[in-house]
Amino acid sequence: MASRPGTDPAPLRLIFLPNKDMSTIPITKRGAELLKEELHRLKAVERPAVINAIAEARAQGDLSENAEYDAAKEKQAFIEGRILEVESKLSAAQVIDPTQLDTDGRIVFGATVDLEDLESGSAVRYQIVGDDEADLESGKISVSSPIARALIGKFEGDVATVLAPGGEREYEVITVSYV
Repeated sequence: MASRPGTDPAPLRLIFLPNKDMSTIPITKRGAELLKEELHRLKAVERPAVINAIAEARAQGDLSENAEYDAAKEKQAFIEGRILEVESKLSAAQVIDPTQLDTDGRIVFGATVDLEDLESGSAVRYQIVGDDEADLESGKISVSSPIARALIGKFEGDVATVLAPGGEREYEVITVSYV
């Protein structure tokens, strides 16, 4: 059904496809808190602001040539899509609190590890986190990254061989902590 000039076109329909196998997604307690904060901000701040922007743009008259209206509707679609995405991630999340882990020093999801690159002698510290939490600059690596996969199951003193794009690298596990 075509819309008449000057009337609101049909609303955008968003389709979000959840995790195909509906399995749980590991996430640290801090990562879950950040997602909840983002969801609250999207619903309490961003959504009302964009609704007001749409109302103001609508008040300007002819919608067919109204760039502010188009931009606000686009932003609304993005916000609604992100809300659905965050809600889906939270509903599939398996929240893991690293401080509550009892793994006898074994490297697992949520562990923080100090490593020494055996070739260069440089030291690095990483925490193994969920895919959405990964941020190399702050020392958080994804559980699905090559280095995390090589570290899982190791103990202090073990050497992990990482298959990196630049070739094999070896790291010695110096310490394992759960913070």
